Amino acid sequence: MNIRTLLPAAAIMIATAIPAAAQQISLNAISNYLNNLQTAKGAFTQVNDDGTISTGTIFIKRPGRIRFEYNPPDKQLVLASGGAVVIYDPKTNEPPETYPLARTPLSIILAKNVNLSRARMVVGHTSDGKSTTVKAQDPEHPEYGNIELVFTANPVELRQWVINDDGGNRTTVILGELDKKARMNNSLFNPDSALPRGVDR
Repeated sequence: MNIRTLLPAAAIMIATAIPAAAQQISLNAISNYLNNLQTAKGAFTQVNDDGTISTGTIFIKRPGRIRFEYNPPDKQLVLASGGAVVIYDPKTNEPPETYPLARTPLSIILAKNVNLSRARMVVGHTSDGKSTTVKAQDPEHPEYGNIELVFTANPVELRQWVINDDGGNRTTVILGELDKKARMNNSLFNPDSALPRGVDR
């Protein structure tokens, strides 16, 4: 598993999770939602660029931390913490891969202060009457790729994202119901103490 598998596939909308009609959500409202999202835990489904599907549990602790635990038969674990993304894949028998978080579009939603009104950050802001999609990128480094965030309204909820990486690959992460009151210790995001089964320290 590489960064392209994690961070970027076909944008799949979940009709059952989307209300019948909703107005376009403003960038300020979306920024406020993300800034108020301190912790979250829930199931996710990931559709990779090659069409394969993985499932698991996601843990978010803003700012700067996220954990993807993949269900069997996958044994991968992906952590973002301390400004780095670490990818463990026992099937490769290789050391974990590490990438700067700042070079991935995930850094946009994990930032301490999310401001989608920042110049050149949002390159798309649309609504289909059921959901609002925001396409955002690092305005200083658009070559790092972008993230398409899909929200529903009343109340504002993040439903999925699609990451388009610098290699032209897409990965969709569809979120289940998020528990925003979940308590999680910082050690959950520590690469030295949060390894998946089958991975040596």
